[in-house]
Amino acid sequence: MYLQVMQLTRFTDLGLRVVMRLAVAAEGDRPGSRQVAEELAVSYTHATKVITRLAELGIVDARRGRGGGLAITELGRTASVGWLARRLEGDGEVVECDGAQPCPLRSGCRLRSALRRAQEAFFASLDTVTIDDLTQSPTRAVLLGLPRPADTDFQFSSAIGE
Repeated sequence: MYLQVMQLTRFTDLGLRVVMRLAVAAEGDRPGSRQVAEELAVSYTHATKVITRLAELGIVDARRGRGGGLAITELGRTASVGWLARRLEGDGEVVECDGAQPCPLRSGCRLRSALRRAQEAFFASLDTVTIDDLTQSPTRAVLLGLPRPADTDFQFSSAIGE
């Protein structure tokens, strides 16, 4: 049996940070994905993959071209962090009992179901929190104080494929 530490993937962590950054954008401000990646000090390629998934989920509005960029949607503001984390994490379990080397205890082990309940409790505790909740003070000030890239000419370039 292979046991993972119950933690969010880097993909989910970045997804939550992107949404938090967009939640504090001024009305009409639509930063590009490259700008957001630079502000969050992450790889542009990784940020683009996350932004694409957030757009698929309806959390982010991503537009290409002049006047394009990224904006959080109403769903992005009001969805629970637990809901979003579940969708970004996928259906993986905390333990891998049936992998390349199946666990010999799997036919009579109660650990898998106990860990599944713990995983759901972890997500359920995040169900009470929204992105708007996460972006209140003092976090809001930190997000607004993120260093902006020196070259903001790309702000109006394509949202994803800059």
